Amino acid sequence: MIKIKTLMKLLPFLLMGVIVLNSCEGDLDDLGSQLVEGADGADQAYSIIAYNINNNDVIQSDASKLDSVRIGNFEEDVFGSQKVSYLTQLRLDTYNPDFGKNPVIDSVVLTLKPRYATATDSITTTTNEDYVYPDGSVAAKKVVTTYPVSKYGRTKNGKDKLIVNIKVNEVTDFMGGASDSLSSNKAFAIGSQIGSKSFNGTVNSVVITKDSDGSELLNRSVSMRIKLDSAFFQNKIIAKQGNQVLKDAASFIRYFKGISISVDEPKGYLFSMAPNDAGIVIYYKNDVTATDGTVTRTKAQTTLNLGSGNTHFSHIVFNKSSDYSNAMTAATNVKDLDNPLVPQYTVNPASKIYMQGMGGSSIGLRIPAGTILALKKLYKENKVGIVSAKLRLFNDDITWKNSYRKPSSLIVRQNNETGFLPDMTELASAGYSLIKTANLSTENASYDIGITASLKKIIEDETYDVTKGKDFIVNVGSYLSDASTGLLLGQAYNDRAYNPYRIVLKGTDINNLGNAGEKILNTSKVAQLRIIYTKK
Repeated sequence: MIKIKTLMKLLPFLLMGVIVLNSCEGDLDDLGSQLVEGADGADQAYSIIAYNINNNDVIQSDASKLDSVRIGNFEEDVFGSQKVSYLTQLRLDTYNPDFGKNPVIDSVVLTLKPRYATATDSITTTTNEDYVYPDGSVAAKKVVTTYPVSKYGRTKNGKDKLIVNIKVNEVTDFMGGASDSLSSNKAFAIGSQIGSKSFNGTVNSVVITKDSDGSELLNRSVSMRIKLDSAFFQNKIIAKQGNQVLKDAASFIRYFKGISISVDEPKGYLFSMAPNDAGIVIYYKNDVTATDGTVTRTKAQTTLNLGSGNTHFSHIVFNKSSDYSNAMTAATNVKDLDNPLVPQYTVNPASKIYMQGMGGSSIGLRIPAGTILALKKLYKENKVGIVSAKLRLFNDDITWKNSYRKPSSLIVRQNNETGFLPDMTELASAGYSLIKTANLSTENASYDIGITASLKKIIEDETYDVTKGKDFIVNVGSYLSDASTGLLLGQAYNDRAYNPYRIVLKGTDINNLGNAGEKILNTSKVAQLRIIYTKK
């Protein structure tokens, strides 16, 4: 018969096997403590070296990276300001168009479709039962449903909604081909303003129905409409009927090079939209002659396509605060990280580490060589088995104590490696989650990065050079997945180019750098490695 004492010693390993098989990266902090309590094992925290990475405020931001685009101008005290403009080419729906005789534009409308909130308590509906539809003076009912646009930043000016001015300008530099790679600091020449809109942060859908039979006269999906300069388009498009510049796409995109959409107000917000959802409609009238010679003015329209096939570009301009700028001056340069010939680059440990999307700073987390050597010794001599390993980060509640939404996801890779962490590939079917968050709505927010498989490979590999330590590079962002399969597309497929979130985290205790990599109290709130292990 198995003794109770022996059974109690076996129980942790039985439970450990169930956990590894079923969830691998479950909530093991409390459970792990129970597993090792009274057994030969530990729930241990180790200090790590945390450092800032300067990306030089640059990221690839062309059409290949823009599943979504941000537009706006946002400023806060910690990071400074960030202005984001959207530039795009446009194409005619038909080349060598025939606009008819004596065509004159009535109006030109740019339609944008920002992403918006759909919670029922944020939607308002206004009904006008006595509406008269202007085309034919038809008695009708008009229903307008209003939705708040999803925003990141300041949404109010005191107690009032923040009103921003959206500007549309002509682009006067050729933007190249849709497959060209463009960096976010690329400067294209911007010409005259051709439209603007005072925007209160909401978008509408409109449905108009006849009173007589209830049939629809108009059904306009949720969108923002910006009136553009009719005289500009009359001269730019309509007056060029029959000209070579309208006869093919190659000529047209070199003639009418594109438009820029931007926002003036520096302390506003950033909003997003899908780039291929935008479009321009030109409404005009021309002369139509009947068989009896009667001439009538007839309505017509033509569209300019702003969707796929065009060059899309996000232009991002930063103006860093002094503290953030100083932190970036002392940061590791991104070029060092991209050099595979520098396996152990020099870093400046930082007590505060900054992460910002859209080309802003990243962070590096180094497990020191001494810690890896100690863990390898434990594995070899004491036969320990790692149940859970994670990098834990805490919000800097002194620096980042605002109400802005904190990032809920992070992108992680090992330095000088372009693929996913082993955890993401080997443990995917076991319910693994790369990032686990806690208390994101408070100043006590924290992040756990699951690295169990990654660390096990290092510790169990007898050929691993322990003098290197191990670096993980972390960015604000989310990985993109295949729409049909749901599978992640790859390390390089992510939303960093348009992710607006930022946060300041607690880094390394720089007053105790000599202790970096040593055991620390589990209650310590510094960047750390948390390990749960038991003896095999």
